[in-house]
Amino acid sequence: MNKRLIIIGFLILIISVVGKLLFSAVKNIKFDEFHPAAVIFAIDSSASNQAKLDEEIKYLRSICSILDPEDKIKILKVSEKSYLIYEGAPTDGSSINASLEDFTKLDASDYGTAYGEALKKAFEHALTMKKEGYIPSIVVIGDLENEGDISKQIDWKTLPQNVENIKKYIPEISMLFAYAHPEKLDLVKMKLTPVLGEKKLIIVNEHTAAKSQRKLLEAIGR
Repeated sequence: MNKRLIIIGFLILIISVVGKLLFSAVKNIKFDEFHPAAVIFAIDSSASNQAKLDEEIKYLRSICSILDPEDKIKILKVSEKSYLIYEGAPTDGSSINASLEDFTKLDASDYGTAYGEALKKAFEHALTMKKEGYIPSIVVIGDLENEGDISKQIDWKTLPQNVENIKKYIPEISMLFAYAHPEKLDLVKMKLTPVLGEKKLIIVNEHTAAKSQRKLLEAIGR
């Protein structure tokens, strides 16, 4: 009888120790918390970029297809002026398609490219979405050529400092530049890599764009 009690006591002790170890292990497991993303697109629909526009729109849609229904997107048109043409869920394909079809049509008078104005608005949207609890990312699609009104173009001398200022409020912000000529993309790389780093800055040309979606997901923490 005493031997049986001793065995039972040892079993209870072992079960108790194992139970405490399992409880401690489960307690210390950290599950990744989902944070919705806000992807702000700036797409060039100027006359000088029309040749690649259809392909670039397909690229924009491909990014929307990998996002979560809880994410949000905003689409800024870039031509002589820049303005918002869509905001909402990335899964609302019909509305996205309709907006792109209606507001990126060829207008021979839209020769200028207000990339600077578009980036300024994209940064403002990013700050707003950060306050709403989203992880912002800015995707610029187009040739990055400065044309037309100088005041609306990208100032490459001040852009790095502008991004540095945004990072004070959005440390996790990421940027993707797609479909520009490699020479322009190299300029982006030189100017913004010291500010954003390799993981938060993505540059792709028309031949490497298809493999960039995974990099964007990693940049927004997926």
